[in-house]
Amino acid sequence: MRGFATAALLSLPLAAYAGAAHDGSLRARHIHHARSVSAIQKRAAQYKIVDDYNKDTFFNMFDFYTDADPTHGTVKFVDEQTAKDEQLAYVQDDGTIVLAVDDQTQLQVNQPRKSVRIQSKKAYNAGTLFVADIYAMPHGCSTWPAYWLVGDDWPYHGELDILEGVNEQTSNQITVHTGTVCNLVKDAVQTTGRLVGTTCQSANGANAGCNFATDGNTTYGHGFNMNAGGVYAHTWETDAINVWFFPRQAVPEDITNKNPNPANWGPPTASFPSSDSCNIGDSFQDNRIVFDITLCGDWAGAAFSSGGCPGTCAQTVADPSNFANAKFKIAGLQVYGHN
Repeated sequence: MRGFATAALLSLPLAAYAGAAHDGSLRARHIHHARSVSAIQKRAAQYKIVDDYNKDTFFNMFDFYTDADPTHGTVKFVDEQTAKDEQLAYVQDDGTIVLAVDDQTQLQVNQPRKSVRIQSKKAYNAGTLFVADIYAMPHGCSTWPAYWLVGDDWPYHGELDILEGVNEQTSNQITVHTGTVCNLVKDAVQTTGRLVGTTCQSANGANAGCNFATDGNTTYGHGFNMNAGGVYAHTWETDAINVWFFPRQAVPEDITNKNPNPANWGPPTASFPSSDSCNIGDSFQDNRIVFDITLCGDWAGAAFSSGGCPGTCAQTVADPSNFANAKFKIAGLQVYGHN
């Protein structure tokens, strides 16, 4: 789970920080050879909307997680009523959905800060397309935000980390975790992202997952926000999971019109195809959508100093002024199925 800070940090050794977040927790939680992108695109599926997570429905379609953070963050996940009362989960007047960290309360060092983690009430399976339109995302020293999907039986039902990172990193990394053996074949599919890790299976303490790094500074954090965000979309089929990122000025018209056609989107940013050494169909089932913002913990805390952050992670959490930018601002999320 989770992405990486700079080009220098986009490496396998730091990926171990991401894997550590999964240890001992839900989070922590007849296949053909891998096809070329052109072959995947020839299977032009038609989609119809299944669930629309919009300003009127969003919070009714999620449960608020209130247990201790499985990734050992200095954070207290609050219930729905508290989140609404304290402006940590709400809908702005313009219809934008906001998820936030408390940026008002001065704390003692090592005292947990209030935040939110939500999980969709509905679980999804293959034959599905997800389109998340996000205007802004949390960033800043000590933050560890994520938009991801995960099965209840981790890692055997799979996990896909779509948007995730720590501290002040500038680019996203898209990661898959499986319980079964799943080894990606380098260059099996044309992608715009760079393949970083090929071992998807999380086992025996090795939990980095397989991942693709993105280039440019508009895919994550401050650069993402300065560009008014964009759309992360992904298809989940039994033979492949493909993820695209579209910056705000390049969102396809078919997405805007809610008539998505991935066959027209070009190469994905990241692709996790089935092959003789990876069975995506068996590795993913009954996944739920998760948004959360944790602080410090197994990854953001471990990478705090190397990410260029001053002082300590615990000191940063204590000061509310550090969290003015610790907010997801979401236009909406649509889930589509095949016609």
